[in-house]
Amino acid sequence: MSWGADIFPMTASASLTMALIYGFIWWRKRDDWANLLFTLAALGTAALAACDLVLMHAESPESFASAIRWAQLSFCVIILSLAGFVRLYLRAGRTWLLWTVMVLRAPSLFLNFLTGQNHNLRGIHSFRPSTFLGEVISVPANIVPNSSMIVGQLSSLALAIFVLDAANTVWRRGDRRLAVTVGGTIAFFVLGAAGQLALVYWGTIQPPATPSLFYLAIVVAMAYELGVQTLRAGQLARDLSSSEQRIALAAEAANLGFWSREFTRNEIWVTDRWRSMFGFTKYEPLQLDDFLQRLHPDDRKNIRHTLLGSTQGDGRYQVEYRVLMPDGQMRWMASDGYLEMNGNGQPARLQGVTLDITHRKQAEIDAHAHRNEVAHLLRAASLGELSSALAHELSQPLTAILGNAQAAQLILAHNGCDLEEFRDILRDIASDDKRAGEIIGRLRALLKKGEIQPRLLDANEMIHEALKLMNYDLMARAVRVVTELDVGLPAIRGDSVQLQQVLINLILNAVDAMSERAQNARTLTLTSCRLGDDRIRFSVADTGDGIAAGSEEKIFEPYHTTKPRGLGLGLSLSRSIVLAHGGRLWAENRPAGGAVLHFAIPEWKSEGNPSDVAANSADGRAALRQPTS
Repeated sequence: MSWGADIFPMTASASLTMALIYGFIWWRKRDDWANLLFTLAALGTAALAACDLVLMHAESPESFASAIRWAQLSFCVIILSLAGFVRLYLRAGRTWLLWTVMVLRAPSLFLNFLTGQNHNLRGIHSFRPSTFLGEVISVPANIVPNSSMIVGQLSSLALAIFVLDAANTVWRRGDRRLAVTVGGTIAFFVLGAAGQLALVYWGTIQPPATPSLFYLAIVVAMAYELGVQTLRAGQLARDLSSSEQRIALAAEAANLGFWSREFTRNEIWVTDRWRSMFGFTKYEPLQLDDFLQRLHPDDRKNIRHTLLGSTQGDGRYQVEYRVLMPDGQMRWMASDGYLEMNGNGQPARLQGVTLDITHRKQAEIDAHAHRNEVAHLLRAASLGELSSALAHELSQPLTAILGNAQAAQLILAHNGCDLEEFRDILRDIASDDKRAGEIIGRLRALLKKGEIQPRLLDANEMIHEALKLMNYDLMARAVRVVTELDVGLPAIRGDSVQLQQVLINLILNAVDAMSERAQNARTLTLTSCRLGDDRIRFSVADTGDGIAAGSEEKIFEPYHTTKPRGLGLGLSLSRSIVLAHGGRLWAENRPAGGAVLHFAIPEWKSEGNPSDVAANSADGRAALRQPTS
């Protein structure tokens, strides 16, 4: 059989095969419109090849003209499909050029049925035999071209210009292979097909016209590019699968559970590790309510608030909470995630990881209990330094009580009965007893043990209370006290005993630092003020020798001390207490001499639902027995 008899059936068969393959791919992945447009272009090419075969074997001018008329439908499908394919696949091309192609092709199709015998010919008068690739065919001998054919040629030219413009954009983006393979091939063969048709039907060259062969080259080039993309997608899928396996192994080793929640569906996707962490079975469907029911009742409200906040803020999701397992055990979990938005800027998906932190939480609670024990021991030890002050403070009211009692006895011994004088004596006894009770109360507060008991505190009142305890000792050491306290400071939230212990530690350190100075040069300055980051700062300054250069942080290390009998735990413990309250403690030298130690505590704010002042730091979280609610 000759090549002429085979080439058009082969063209139609090849185009149809590629159309079926990529049509099936599009059917499996409906959002990939480039595959659908390629399928239409391949189907149009197969139909055009069938029309070319009919034209070669036409037996009359009428059948020849009819075949050309219906071939114009194939041209329309091919040209419009190619234009859409280039726009979607290359993501380039000017919009007005695309519309030009469509506007020119539409009237071309109408003129095909309204003028002459078809869009290309106004009339055919006779046939003559000819040969094409070794096969005898029929070709028109006397043809009258249709002037409306120029509209179709212009649409093909507009398509070529549109494709070249898109290819130029792709070339500038750096993907030169794609620009040549798709853009260059389509433009070259579209112009070739249009040029051959024009030359044949305007009588410049001898028929036959074979546009289907030109478009077959375009279809092959497009199929090659789509095939490369499919292979690349397959390799990416394999790489992704391998990466997922490695991530799964890493997550398994790190005890991480992955989760994802689609906002369009109530169901939550989770990994098997996540299910085991929360006590769910492998195939049990999970919804948001199932997850919330597994949480500790005191934590559910906070989790709902955090989920809502993740869709309104920066998209971050970070929270710690307790889980009640089916066997009654309680576990601590930490979840970290982020929000994905859809094309309209609306929340689409919240996904992240969950880690079991039960062991860490237990260690923090144990460390907190140990810190409380050390704090209690240091408070008891510090009473040794305050013993003379406490003895003096207590001796005054007790002596006054004794004196008033003896005076009453003398009055009774002399048979006196002055009731007003007895009332004055009893009033004095009651006042002195109350004063002694306050001293003993402050002593008991320093000695008591227990967890942090946060409450609203007045910063300036805390300073006054500390100075009352230290008053006699400061007088005995000839230390002049200066207070510079801002009025109207916001309240802070914390444990009054522990924060008072910090103040006493800092005051004792300052007094010791000035022990070698002359008595008239010993000045202790206590200040309070509000910082710009919504914190209240306490400062204790002395007029001693200051801190050795480079030791501003070293003095807070455990067991570091410059006192002959010091334990080196006072400042270390003080920093730990301040950190547990969400603040910071630091030291610096004063320009005029001496040192100043500052600590800042966050001011109390009524917004939100805080569970504890300590929730702002890792040490504070260790102190939490009750989580946020």
